[in-house]
Parts: sequence; structure tokens; C-alpha cells
Amino acid sequence: MKGMGNMLKEAQKLQSKMLRLQEELADETVEASAGGGMVKVTVNGRQQILNIAIEKEVVDPEDVEMLQDLIVAAINDALKKSNDIASEQMKGVTGGFNIPGLT
Repeated sequence: MKGMGNMLKEAQKLQSKMLRLQEELADETVEASAGGGMVKVTVNGRQQILNIAIEKEVVDPEDVEMLQDLIVAAINDALKKSNDIASEQMKGVTGGFNIPGLT
């Protein structure tokens, strides 16, 4: 039973490290852009959109679809970058083990 107690302690340590990492990820930010920087999106490590900046030159009432596409592209790129950072940092906590659902 001593082995079970050690396993429980290790699981608690891992949980504590993961909670600390989640808090740290909230402070991490990444920026991505589309359209040569005409649309910029800032996302935090929790994959929350913090800001969207759109240059006025890209706003064309006759071509709303292009602006929508640029916004979607910038958001998807920012979310990917944020997820990549979270995955890398999680590897450090889990010792490189891929634990489904953690990132």
C-alpha cells in the first residue's frame, strides 16, 4: 500500500503543477496577423481572444467576405500558436507524456 500512497502524492504534485501552468498560460499572449498585417489578433494561453485590430484600409463595404476571411485566418493562426505554446509547456510538466485532454 505504500506504493499507492506515493502514486497519490505524485498525482497531487502533477495536478498542482498543471494548475500553476494554467495560471501562467493566462499571462502568455501571442499575436497573429493576416492580409500583410491588416488584421491582427491577440490571444492568451487559454485560447481566449484578447484583441482584434483591423486597419481601416481593409474595410471595404463592397467586399465584406474578404475582411471576414482575414479575421478568421488571423484568429485561427493565433489560436494555433497559443495551443502550440500550451502543448510545449505541458510537456515540461508531464515529462513528455502525452496525456489526452490536457492540451
